[in-house]
Amino acid sequence: MGNNLSTELASGDFNIPLETAITIQLRSNHYPPIPHSMVSVCVEAITAYNDGLTQKLIELPCDGLDRYGEPFQITWKGERFAPANAIIESHHLWEWIYDND
Repeated sequence: MGNNLSTELASGDFNIPLETAITIQLRSNHYPPIPHSMVSVCVEAITAYNDGLTQKLIELPCDGLDRYGEPFQITWKGERFAPANAIIESHHLWEWIYDND
């Protein structure tokens, strides 16, 4: 289901906004589902990558509170920023990347 759903969502046949398609991708094609707070990060990564900024660092969000009541910071390799290409890869967003060949 995963890759087929991604392909269909990215095709534009459903005429839904990019944010909605990415929300479905993150919530349906990952287990456990990726937090909704990552949708805007993924959209920014797609835009940056398609603009040729594959290494652009994108700030990762805080997502609620941890079990101790402290803000839960999403990180990549212990950092609060991740490059666009790492976000694309880890969230399986290749269907939204333009083929510039």
